[in-house]
Amino acid sequence: MGMSEPRSVFGYPLSIFFIVINEFCERFSYYGMKALLILYFTRFIGWDDNLSTAVYHSFVALCYLTPILGALIADSWLGKFKTIVSLSIVYTIGQAVTAVSSINDLSDFDHDGTPNNIALHVALSMIGLALIALGTGGIKPCVSAFGGDQFEEGQEKQRNRFFSIFYLAINAGSLLSTIITPILRVQECGIHSKQACYPLAFGVPAALMAVALIVFVLGSSMYKKFQPQGNIMEKVVKCIGFAIKNRFRHRSKEFPKREHWLDWAKEKYDERLISQIKMVTKVMFLYIPLPMFWALFDQQGSRWTLQATTMSGKIGIIEIQPDQMQTVNAILIVIMVPIVDTVVYPLIAKCGFNFTSLKKMTVGMFLASMAFVAAAIVQVEIDKTLPVFPKGNEVQIKVLNIGNDNMTIYFPEETVHLVQLSQTNIFRTFDVDKLTSINISSAGSAVTPVTHNFQVGHRHTLLVWDPNHYQVVKDGLNQKPEKGKNGVRFVNAFGEESFNATMDGKVYTNVTSHNASIYQFFPSGMKNITLSSSEIPGNCNNTFTSSLSFGSAYTYVIIKKGDGCPELKEFEDISPNSVSMALQIPQYFLLTCGEVVFSVTGLEFSYSQAPSNMKSVLQAGWLLTVAVGNIIVLIVAGAGQFSEQWAEYILFASLLLVVSIIFAIMARFYTYINPAEIEAQFDEDEKKKKPENLYSTLEPTSQSQM
Repeated sequence: MGMSEPRSVFGYPLSIFFIVINEFCERFSYYGMKALLILYFTRFIGWDDNLSTAVYHSFVALCYLTPILGALIADSWLGKFKTIVSLSIVYTIGQAVTAVSSINDLSDFDHDGTPNNIALHVALSMIGLALIALGTGGIKPCVSAFGGDQFEEGQEKQRNRFFSIFYLAINAGSLLSTIITPILRVQECGIHSKQACYPLAFGVPAALMAVALIVFVLGSSMYKKFQPQGNIMEKVVKCIGFAIKNRFRHRSKEFPKREHWLDWAKEKYDERLISQIKMVTKVMFLYIPLPMFWALFDQQGSRWTLQATTMSGKIGIIEIQPDQMQTVNAILIVIMVPIVDTVVYPLIAKCGFNFTSLKKMTVGMFLASMAFVAAAIVQVEIDKTLPVFPKGNEVQIKVLNIGNDNMTIYFPEETVHLVQLSQTNIFRTFDVDKLTSINISSAGSAVTPVTHNFQVGHRHTLLVWDPNHYQVVKDGLNQKPEKGKNGVRFVNAFGEESFNATMDGKVYTNVTSHNASIYQFFPSGMKNITLSSSEIPGNCNNTFTSSLSFGSAYTYVIIKKGDGCPELKEFEDISPNSVSMALQIPQYFLLTCGEVVFSVTGLEFSYSQAPSNMKSVLQAGWLLTVAVGNIIVLIVAGAGQFSEQWAEYILFASLLLVVSIIFAIMARFYTYINPAEIEAQFDEDEKKKKPENLYSTLEPTSQSQM
């Protein structure tokens, strides 16, 4: 320690402001890159959705497994400061390599806008991602523990507040980057051919990581740095191994029992180490149920976003896209952390309730469980509005009369009359084996049978026109359009020639007479439609507008008006989503409250209960629960496909509820300790080394000081 008295601001060591700014930049950098990754894989490298998702999840899991490596390096070899600096350099290089891998002109020798040597880009991006995973994971457990190290004894209150500010920085960084990075991506850039600017979008996070590193190094003279104490992990493993072996050797009745199984290591290891390992194993044991919380928490990005795609993004005057709902979590965190810290906790304390760390974590798990109950309720509401699609051996048929006569359609058990330019508003469902015959006719014409091989599990549209012509079209839509988009197709009832239609930049070519095009998909908003055909008289208007909302499908029939000009008549195939995305706010609110009381407390608890030489190791243990949670999701989602989505939500909610009850019971038996006090006690005993001064029991510290 060069300085006698560390400088302080508002009662906090000045050095932690550098650490918080560093964390903010690092998280901005990480989330900014992560937000792009899936699009980069699918659009630039050209992988399919499944492969991209698998690589993406493996990368995320890797980022939460590498903290163990970082913690080991920090606690036993380089110390936290040097670990953070050296791994940040690795991290910055990784970001730079990933940015370079997305430069199209790197291998685009013929300047056509697509890379010629895709393997080079894949190899570079994989090297980049591996370095990033090592960097981000490696510094994660060290940064929070290093921040905790900056506080003196007796600054527990400020230290707890630091962990809250730290968590706030994480979320402010992720919030800003999820908003800013997509804006950078849509910029166009390139030397020979212009295209979406991935190098810029990956380059900004890389630059920010360099800033984070510089900010961190600038604070160097102010930090309290602890020397690492030899290879601590090796000692821990050997000591535990010896205790188990020794216990096994003395398993017969004649040997007296010992208070704790680790006491069997006393013959070979000193009591200080044994007591430190006891602290760690006690906390690690408590961690066993925690991954279940993360398993629910991490579904915001997947399941909940998919739920949003079946909802309407119109909230008042603003329109939001389904994948923007995730930012609600980060926004709420930035609001809730200060409120919980300065209002809720003090109020609870005033009421005389001792709200200990583990009680907070239990409440957090309960809230997350309730969030999934809320999600299930929303899902049931959505299910009421969803159209029924054919299952198994069923087919669905809708009739659309595109002629000028009234038509009659004879189904096996009912007869339908349709006036000109009208449709049956529902799809009728038939079992394919019972669909013996369909006949059509119009006034004064013969009855014509419809002969068509209907494909099971699909919707079909039967186009009819006078006197008894028909055409069967397979819709190809057997679910709501993905990502809240809208399906649109055109039917040509104008004349004999074929039509081309352009809508919002997408082209429908050669829609033949009395036939339907395939569906193409569009996001919400106002769209322009342009029709072109040799049959349209020159003086006609051929542009139309239509307004789309979310998750609908329409058929636009092109008809001829009296003056020979075209007109569009709109028919609804799938009604737009009607349940508002605002209904997701309660579940996001519950989950965020759960996260605030669970996650911030967990960071702080892991730090306060760890012996001084294993602070990073316990932070890594905490991050490991996140990794395991991610793996649970992959397993559960892969194993059981529920026919009802709400049932899956309820299953997760009840699993977490059971786990939180188990955790509450485990927490009852946990006694809080103050590692610094216990270690000071050992120091004192070593000084005196007189047998009468050995305290066999240590006063447990009261929770109010913690």
